[in-house]
Amino acid sequence: MPARYRSKTLATWLALLLGTLGLHRFYLHGWRDLWAWLHPLPTLLGVAGLVRMQNLGQDDQVSWLLLPALGVSISAAMMTAIFYALTPDEKWDARHNPGQAGSATGWGPVSGAVLGLLLGGGVMMATITFSIQMFFEWQLGT
Repeated sequence: MPARYRSKTLATWLALLLGTLGLHRFYLHGWRDLWAWLHPLPTLLGVAGLVRMQNLGQDDQVSWLLLPALGVSISAAMMTAIFYALTPDEKWDARHNPGQAGSATGWGPVSGAVLGLLLGGGVMMATITFSIQMFFEWQLGT
């Protein structure tokens, strides 16, 4: 059975849009990939922190610990999308499509990298700022 072709553009956009759930890894490595199954855990913990903060307010210290997991998960997915997008086509095909004819990817991965940089940078800065603010509020006991 011939191996299926794995598109760099599709992998980039899966990482960009659904990377926090590990769908890009399922696409590239299949359902048996352990790392893909570990992606949803920090995302769900972060979402639980977000829900707690919306329901209980900013004074809930458990949400202080859980919410940054969502920011780190989103930033990691954006970084993965950038990494996929900037991988040269020849190297991508050698790794994910061995023995198959390569194809030029065009602007799809490039636009994914730009969007990943914008979103990932913004989310990471917000996560760091939030974490530092909550740490100092905890230190001051307010």
